[in-house]
Amino acid sequence: MEKLISPNDIIGSGLCIGCGSCAAQYSANGVTMQFDKYGELKPQGQSEWFDTPSQALSATCPFSPLAINEDQIALQNFPNAAEVSTTIGRYEQAYVGFSKKDSFRKNGSSGGMVSWVASALLERGLIDGLVHVVAAPTTDSQSPLFSYRISSSLDEIAQGAKSRYYPTEMADVLKLIADSPGRYAVVGIPCFIKAVHLLRATYPVFKERIPYTLGLFCGHMKSSKMVESFAMQAQLDFKSVSSIDFRSKKEGRPANLYFAKFFRSAEKPIEKNWELMADGDWGAGFFMNQACNFCDDVVSETADISFGDAWIEPYSSDYRGTNVVIVRNRKLQDLIEAGLAADELSLTVVDAAFIEKTQAAGIRHRREGLSFRLAKRSPKTALKKRVAPRYRDIPLSRRIGYGLRYSISFWSHKMYLASTNMKQPRFYLVWAKVIGAVYQKIIYHRVMLATVLMGLKGLFLALMTNVAISLFLVSPVISSMEYHSDVGYHAVGYPIMLSLFLIPAFIATTKKRLKSVYFDLFGISLTSAMILLAIYKSASPYAGLYSIFVVTNVILISRFLKQPVS
Repeated sequence: MEKLISPNDIIGSGLCIGCGSCAAQYSANGVTMQFDKYGELKPQGQSEWFDTPSQALSATCPFSPLAINEDQIALQNFPNAAEVSTTIGRYEQAYVGFSKKDSFRKNGSSGGMVSWVASALLERGLIDGLVHVVAAPTTDSQSPLFSYRISSSLDEIAQGAKSRYYPTEMADVLKLIADSPGRYAVVGIPCFIKAVHLLRATYPVFKERIPYTLGLFCGHMKSSKMVESFAMQAQLDFKSVSSIDFRSKKEGRPANLYFAKFFRSAEKPIEKNWELMADGDWGAGFFMNQACNFCDDVVSETADISFGDAWIEPYSSDYRGTNVVIVRNRKLQDLIEAGLAADELSLTVVDAAFIEKTQAAGIRHRREGLSFRLAKRSPKTALKKRVAPRYRDIPLSRRIGYGLRYSISFWSHKMYLASTNMKQPRFYLVWAKVIGAVYQKIIYHRVMLATVLMGLKGLFLALMTNVAISLFLVSPVISSMEYHSDVGYHAVGYPIMLSLFLIPAFIATTKKRLKSVYFDLFGISLTSAMILLAIYKSASPYAGLYSIFVVTNVILISRFLKQPVS
């Protein structure tokens, strides 16, 4: 039997996403969810609870190595799925489009499909309430800007439109569900939806009262410090900010050009372009929760229906926003078809490849990138993910990107905290601008950088090999010959020249993804040319020595530097 885990095992390994599942189960023990010094939600309670392994926590924490994974949950819930994909999971149908009804699209961050489905479930009496994130009534600067709530009317559901790049937790609403008979649909990011399913599998009350889950595609969870940083860069006193629209829409402005709009109680809202923020590059990973580095679900594979943005043209340029939708529950498929028949929706059927293309960067980061992180940055608590640790066969250019992104996600929390403690906000901003600029340069020129690094590595390997051969083989042989005035050339000059010939050939074949046989053929051709030259000069002993040079180099370089560059 595998060893049970404790809360400290998860938190100490950086795997707590702050969903609140544990706090909902152990509220009687005084466990609550609170913001830590990095602006992330973590359970707070007695030390005895933190150090005690338990069966319940091991089975219900979404990052527990003992919990069943997304594939197993999806198989249990959707055993007869029409389609199965390794990247987007099991599903009935997939679409791209938007809601035509009311102002769902106008008031949402994307195509308004989440609000339409949630409202349709309530209107048709399929649920009594929707569990979703809304702007929280802030009483002071320490209060959270957003929180989970149960909404039981269409007007209340409408208040939950828009994306919230801010930490929230479900502990209180889960306790309300346990205490309040009814049917509820839960909206959440992949790990939150997984947590709900694990609770449903453990506690009958949740299985009975949560018949539907609405999943959101997810890049990663941000800490609350991102909002503070954005407000600071907009030259606002964070205490004056009552709420924020992370993706403000404007006619003519592409959907993928993010503008944050800050709302203040007594003054006009202020908009700020994410691209002008020192830490506004989403892909760089500023303020990323460390647990997100070890997640392999982008599209909420366990949800009954999930929603994302269509991040490919022509959709990404449409300021009104466009959703991609993956339907897994047959009843919700019927709901979508009814909406199409009533002309409330504008949807086009698409396949898994289309969905993957709209989320290409996220899927690459959660699959190949996760393999890299498991190999090089694995947490203390051993994880069982759906991808295996890999390193050497991942192209060097992408390894550079994964490593840099991980470092930014780790250090941004610490640098912001240090700057706050020193009361020197510019300390963080200068660091963020510098590291952000470095990230941009490296990411967009990473193939060139990887090629140079690979070439330098190969050149060093070739030079050291040739010098070793020269010292221990060539020089003694040449010195014993009758004519050896050119011993220096043979011992040092020719090896260097040979290295400079071989490395460009190696880079050319690798960069073009040619098989190593082409590089080997080049080496054989070069060997033949040098042998013929030696014979022509009546220096047959050199022919054998040159052959040793080239063959040794070809074997070493093609075998030790065989991983792809890009």
